Amino acid sequence: MGPHPAVAAIRLAVRRVLHDILTELNTTAGVHAATAAERAPDRVPGLPTAPLVLVACSGGADSMALASALAFEAPRLGVRAGGVTVDHGLQNGSDLRAEEVVLRLRELGLDPVEAAAVTVGRAGGPEAAARDARYAALDAAAARHGAAAVLLGHTRDDQAETVLLGLARGSGIRSLSGMAAVSGAGGRYRRPFLQVDRQTARKACMVQSLPVWDDPHNADPAYTRSRLRHEGLPALEKALGKGVVEALARTAQLSRDDADALDTWARQAEAGVRDARGMLECAKLYALPPAVRRRILRRAAIEAGAPAGALFARHIEEIDRLITGWRGQGAINLPGKVVARRQGGRLVIRQG
Repeated sequence: MGPHPAVAAIRLAVRRVLHDILTELNTTAGVHAATAAERAPDRVPGLPTAPLVLVACSGGADSMALASALAFEAPRLGVRAGGVTVDHGLQNGSDLRAEEVVLRLRELGLDPVEAAAVTVGRAGGPEAAARDARYAALDAAAARHGAAAVLLGHTRDDQAETVLLGLARGSGIRSLSGMAAVSGAGGRYRRPFLQVDRQTARKACMVQSLPVWDDPHNADPAYTRSRLRHEGLPALEKALGKGVVEALARTAQLSRDDADALDTWARQAEAGVRDARGMLECAKLYALPPAVRRRILRRAAIEAGAPAGALFARHIEEIDRLITGWRGQGAINLPGKVVARRQGGRLVIRQG
C-alpha cells in the first residue's frame, strides 16, 4: 500500500524540483568539464557526488511537510538534505522554538541543520522588514554550506494571496505574477508547493504525525496578509464560489509568462532607442507600446541608482509623461536622489 495521497503529492512536488536541480548541475558541470578538458586534457574535474539542498523551515505545517518530503526524496536521488530555521526574535520564546525546529529537522534525518537569529529592521513595514532579514539569513546559510538550492514552502494559497496583494497595489502585470517557482541569484530559491494547496500540506503532516507550530502572526489582523487570508479570500469564495484560489494561481502563471515576454521585448528594444552617446531618444521611446516603453524607463531609473523596491508605478508614469505629455514640465524626483528630465529631445535620468 502506497503513502497517503497528501504525502504522495508533496513528495512528487519535491522530487520534480530535485530532478530539475540535478539536471542543471549536470549541465553546468558538463560545460565546465569540457572547458577544463580543452585547457588541460589530463585534468578534468568531476561533478560532486552529493550536492546539498536546504529547506527553510519555520516549524509550520507547510515547511514541515516540505522538510519531510525532502528528507524522504533526497537520499533516493543522491542529494544531501539540510535545513535552516530563522529566529526573527519578534515573539517571546522564539529562540526556544527555533531550537525545537532544529531538533525536529534532525529527527527527520536532515544534516546540516541550524538556527539563524536575525534582527528585523523597520524599512518597508514589519512584514517586508522580516522578509528581508529572513532572506539575508538564508542567503548567508546557503553560501556558508555551499548549498545548490534552498527550498521554500509557499503553497498555492500563498500564491493566491500574493496575487491579490499585487492587485491591490495596482502596480502592473509583474505584480500579478506572484512568486516565481525559481528565484534568487543563480536560481537559488525553489518553491515546489506552488501547485499544492495549504490543506494538503497540513494533511501530510497530520498523517505522518509531524508536530507543527501555528504562528500567531498568521492570525493577527494587524497584518495585511492575515486579514486577506481570514477575511478577504473567504469573502471572495462566498461571493464567487469555490475555485478562486486555483484561478488566482493560474492568473499568476499567465501573468508571469506575459511579463517575461514583455521584459524580453524591452531589453531588445532598448538599444534601438538610444543615440550614439547612449542617451534615450524621446521620439523613439514615444513610438514604442506603453508596456515596453515603461519597462525601459524603469530599467534606466534603477541603473541610475533608484532602489527597485521604492520605485512605484506612479514614478514611472511621471517619467512617461515627459515623453507622451511633454509641456515643458520640470524634472521628476525619484527615490535614491535620482532625477529624470527632458533635455533637447533626450531623456536624462541620473543622480542629483
